[in-house]
Amino acid sequence: MDSENAAKLAVLIDADNAQPSITESLLAEIAKYGTAHVKRAYGDWTGTPLKGWKDQLLKQSIQPIQQFAYTTGKNATDTALVIDAMDLLYTERFDGFCIVSSDSDFTRLAARIRESGLTVYGFGERKTPKPFVAACDKFIYTENLTYSQTTTEPAEGAPRRSRAVSVRDDALVSLLHNDVEAASNDDGWAHLGAVGNIIRKRQPDFDPRSYGYPKLMPLIEATGLFDVDKRDPGDGNPAVIYIRSRRDKDDRPSTTP
Repeated sequence: MDSENAAKLAVLIDADNAQPSITESLLAEIAKYGTAHVKRAYGDWTGTPLKGWKDQLLKQSIQPIQQFAYTTGKNATDTALVIDAMDLLYTERFDGFCIVSSDSDFTRLAARIRESGLTVYGFGERKTPKPFVAACDKFIYTENLTYSQTTTEPAEGAPRRSRAVSVRDDALVSLLHNDVEAASNDDGWAHLGAVGNIIRKRQPDFDPRSYGYPKLMPLIEATGLFDVDKRDPGDGNPAVIYIRSRRDKDDRPSTTP
């Protein structure tokens, strides 16, 4: 990604609701989508529960935002994050927001930011309520951030690779078949990038790493349910990948007399 044209992102972390151990992999993931021009973490830094964040704040140049807990049982941190997010939104300096929390309280904030035409990336644990997940353009489970693409097995805590898991998962197979069909032309072939875009729009938390694969293409190949056609554009650029559901091919009427 060209750094001059990279999306300008604001990263807002609910430190009460996120683990400091994910910080490095979190920022590496965010770098795929743009440049973090603002990095803030919210919490009551006078207490002991957040002491594990100190080294990460310094190392990653994240600005800690102090928020005292005024009343027991009320989360003042969430309110402070929302107020700052709206202030940043009104500056019109950003292309998107990264909200790091597993808390459903940020559902309306995510929806409001999207209403202004900006992209919202959510980051949280698998326990994150579905309304918050659905309110984001893309939602990344923090458990997937531990996935190692440099080894044959996922890192500790990440999903374990199984070449049969995708075939057994009826919901996944249905999702892939339907979205390949939606992106396909008259002969059934669909551009891989178009398929990925449709999947992300329909299911913001879709991530091949949840099934043990680093990217969409290896996951699709592992199902054994799709034909793959790598087409050479002939201009020195990488091959363009098209896929087709094998059931579509089998169902297509024969043209042989």
